[in-house]
Amino acid sequence: MTILCEGDFVVVGETLTGKKFQPSDWAERMAGTLSTFRNRRIIYSPLLMPIVLNGIKSLRVAIELKTQYPAIYEEVELFAKKNQLQVICEVPSA
Repeated sequence: MTILCEGDFVVVGETLTGKKFQPSDWAERMAGTLSTFRNRRIIYSPLLMPIVLNGIKSLRVAIELKTQYPAIYEEVELFAKKNQLQVICEVPSA
């Protein structure tokens, strides 16, 4: 599966059939690949950030991830395909 978004996108923690994806901390785990720790707190990268979208845990992916960290971008693509997760191409305003 190739994500055909021209800009930022969101991988939603819900399958194409509408089933909630488990484990519930999947977005934090994936975003953790680029996170850092400061003052005993996790600081997520703006390139890969867990969010809650309409009550569903999701992963916001900045399109810059594709050029700056292509292996991680590919991992996100494969993860979404393997688990049949929904992808939204336009990131909604917070």
